[in-house]
Amino acid sequence: MAKRDYYDVLGVGRDAPEGEVKKAYRRLAMKFHPDRNPDDARAEEKFKEATEAYKVLTDEDKRHAYDRFGHAGVDSNAGGMGRGFESTSFGDIFSDVFGDIFGGAAGNSRGRTSAHRGADLRYALDLDLEQAVGGDTVEIKVPVLSACDNCDGSGAKPGTRASTCLDCHGTGQIRVAQGFFSLQQTCPRCRGAGKVITDPCGKCGGAGRVEKRKTLSVKIPAGVDVGDRIRLAGEGEAGFNGGPSGDLYVQIEVREHAIFRRDGKNLYCEVPISFADAALGGDLEVPTLAGRVKLKIPSETQTGKLFRLRGKGVTPVRGGGVGDLLCRVTVETPVKLSDKQKQLLRDFKTSLAEGGSKHSPQESSWFKGVKDFFDSLR
Repeated sequence: MAKRDYYDVLGVGRDAPEGEVKKAYRRLAMKFHPDRNPDDARAEEKFKEATEAYKVLTDEDKRHAYDRFGHAGVDSNAGGMGRGFESTSFGDIFSDVFGDIFGGAAGNSRGRTSAHRGADLRYALDLDLEQAVGGDTVEIKVPVLSACDNCDGSGAKPGTRASTCLDCHGTGQIRVAQGFFSLQQTCPRCRGAGKVITDPCGKCGGAGRVEKRKTLSVKIPAGVDVGDRIRLAGEGEAGFNGGPSGDLYVQIEVREHAIFRRDGKNLYCEVPISFADAALGGDLEVPTLAGRVKLKIPSETQTGKLFRLRGKGVTPVRGGGVGDLLCRVTVETPVKLSDKQKQLLRDFKTSLAEGGSKHSPQESSWFKGVKDFFDSLR
């Protein structure tokens, strides 16, 4: 019986890319594999036929020979150019087909060293508001796992070296059969390193890394705020088996300030003023992060009044205009009055009463509202 055309077997065109060939084979293999079709000779033949076609059409040299000479180009029994079809287990084929899905770890890991990047670290840095707004350079001390200087990170005692793992033969991976799948897993003996240390370093115990306290200088850009992060590349934990170090992320925290509260690029503060200053007005000296400025308080200022000092806020770290300083005044009630002061206030109160509601429009309006409310309930 003549062999079917490999392209027809897989149901793909002659110009089908390798990815399409793999996809077609995967579909047929899942359908006709003997494990799924016990005692079904026809399914077994279909599976063998699809596997033979797959092995040829995914091999560049074999596919070229097949396209030129047909089956004779890849069948050694026919005296052609190829080496013929080599029977391959379902697991071997699928480790190749699924290699694209699992990142190429299966079926192609022999001889690779299992280098791993070190972990990233996070460091919370507390700053004063002045440091966050104006920028600064600070030193931090960070405990990190660094390459052991006694064994140069190898983990083996100086003068010795690690030996190839006998379980995975240096690949760092072992093959485990699960049903009709053949999966690759990290070797439990060497933990993916591909090598086993029989004489470990006395300083790091074979880990290749030791904990050290590293002192780093961190440049704080002006305008940073709570939650901002500064990345220090390569200052995280050391990698394994020659892998690169991770990064250190410095996360900004800002301490509570005694005077100012920050909201984005604006600053806020509360300024207490005396009853007399609120009534008569005057000039008031208020602080900013750049120094002191004078704030003009108009007469008859009420508590809660908000004054804006433009350009006295923060320049954001990501650019944009400078924010403002917003000062909210609160009128402070005098305390610990002398008898004379109390009498003066009584006389002042009497004089206000003689003027009627014009001196206290808010109070009069409020009491009128209360009266109307109770009238509505009758």
